[in-house]
Amino acid sequence: MNDTPGWASPGSAPSDGQDGETPRPSEPSGPQDGPASKWSKEQPPPGQWSAPGSSGPGQTPPAPGQGGGPGGWGGGPGVPPGQPRGGWGGGGWGMPPAAAKPGVIPLRPLGVGEILDGAVSTMRAHWRTVLGISLAVAVVTEIIVILLQGLVLNTQSTTDALSDPNASIAELTDALGDTILDSGVILLVSLLGSFVVTALLTMVTSRAVLGKPVTSAEAWRDAKPQLPRLLGLTFLLPLLAAALVAVGSLPGVLIAVAGASRAGTSLALLGGLGGLIVAIWLLVRFSLSSPALMLEKQTVRKALGRSAKLVQGSWWRVFGIQLLAAILVNIIVSIILIPFTVLAVALSGDGVNGFLNSGAGDVGWTFLVITGIGSVIGSMLAFPITAGVTVLLYIDLRIRREALDIELARAAGIQGYGSDTPGTTPGS
Repeated sequence: MNDTPGWASPGSAPSDGQDGETPRPSEPSGPQDGPASKWSKEQPPPGQWSAPGSSGPGQTPPAPGQGGGPGGWGGGPGVPPGQPRGGWGGGGWGMPPAAAKPGVIPLRPLGVGEILDGAVSTMRAHWRTVLGISLAVAVVTEIIVILLQGLVLNTQSTTDALSDPNASIAELTDALGDTILDSGVILLVSLLGSFVVTALLTMVTSRAVLGKPVTSAEAWRDAKPQLPRLLGLTFLLPLLAAALVAVGSLPGVLIAVAGASRAGTSLALLGGLGGLIVAIWLLVRFSLSSPALMLEKQTVRKALGRSAKLVQGSWWRVFGIQLLAAILVNIIVSIILIPFTVLAVALSGDGVNGFLNSGAGDVGWTFLVITGIGSVIGSMLAFPITAGVTVLLYIDLRIRREALDIELARAAGIQGYGSDTPGTTPGS
């Protein structure tokens, strides 16, 4: 975003050359930098202090709301009764000031619930833009998938071959190859839809953090310069994961081809599992590369490096939050799809028994269209949550490591943020 200084190129960002956190203006970097003592010279005589909630000899316990305990009124020397005592905004001792919240999240390090709530709040606050983008992409994607499944992909013959116990090895190999090819085509269409949604919703979420409205046209204008790079990144990560699994499985496959089929199969499965574990580790490490590429105007290589540096030391937290978001999204989509699937089976002609007996490959246009409508509705709700969580995770880690909240506050027009003024101290 051009109006957000904090989204600048990380060439000068602390995480490019420093591993430590950036001191905030309101936090002294050492004792010598701290402010002068603000204790009053007029202290009460010794022996007259008592524990909170208790009264000394000959003293009457204070009335509720006027005592010397935390949150009381008139509890400090020189503070008349009925006036708030010193401290953070009269809210009691140990209560930090509320962080500024110009948009969907407070400008401080975020908790898991705040990240999920921020993604949902973005969808609620900018529902016309968010749902409009998600609905358009979901409709186009699902139409292409339905046409491919109904006209091009030969799912019935593949299903028959895989379910036939008397099928030869050649038939099973051909059927497995067709299954992989069909799944790859559908995955390709899904990746293209995810690419468009990620580009546009990243811009919407970044504006929502600042409390600024954004239209679909504005999101497209902001995202357009980075679209070629994001397209490359979108396909690079799945290809990297597939290559790792293939490399891990290759020795076992070669042994199986050489004649030791049982040992080769076991080794291929074990190697594929090892490659999958490495792929998951790398995908989580590079999971914030999309917002880094879009919001910092980076190249693909630098965006991958930025994501790796931000996730370093927080891998398990990033993995856990994204896994939780994926589980919640899949639950929502499943709840939406179940009634559409039941309706599709009931209206497809053969009923439930015919559907169960014929298998998933023998479905007609009625089934594909009705379940497609359910998929569109599910995707329309799933896209904003998935994209929003990724962007807010990126913002959260930059706030923790680079004090990005100060730059965001300036971009949002908050005056005095980061100073010692009560109520403006950023969270840490």
